[in-house]
Amino acid sequence: MRFVLYLLMMIAVALSVGFGLSYYALTDGRLFGAVQVGPWIAWPDVGSPAPNPYTRSLLAREAMLQLGQAEGLRFIASVDGDDQPLTRNCAYRIKGMTPLATAWTLVALDADGRNIAAPDSDQAMRSTGVARLNDGSIEIGVGTGLMPGNWLELTGSGPFTLVLNLYDTAAFSGFSSDESMPAISRGDCT
Repeated sequence: MRFVLYLLMMIAVALSVGFGLSYYALTDGRLFGAVQVGPWIAWPDVGSPAPNPYTRSLLAREAMLQLGQAEGLRFIASVDGDDQPLTRNCAYRIKGMTPLATAWTLVALDADGRNIAAPDSDQAMRSTGVARLNDGSIEIGVGTGLMPGNWLELTGSGPFTLVLNLYDTAAFSGFSSDESMPAISRGDCT
């Protein structure tokens, strides 16, 4: 009887650890193929002809059209520089240099993957339409309230994620620090 109890306990532990690690790999997965630079996370194997099993699982779970390796790279941020979740009741500043790329876009998405930019505004910030600072860096305001300079106006309430798509880039060929990506800092909250 004791043997059967131990056997059932070991099976329960094995299943919970196995399913728990699988769930982690598919939801966060920074230990399994994802690369994090500051608050930005990217999956560099997404566009490869033979991605690793964790990346294939992520692609199957998201069912989204991804950029090929030669086309570009997508970075996603759901937290700011202080690891606080991005919410629409706060204003944010994205400031710094972007990796070398032919072009880039920045969009804000809700939990269902819908663009949450205000209806009468640009749906995305584009590298061609951004006023840069004297040193070539960018500074973009993101939020529901009016902001000076470059501004990605959002609508609604609740959490959101920022998606920075770099087109025709070799971003990971020289990445070494958090300074390679723009910082996300939280401003005033309502």
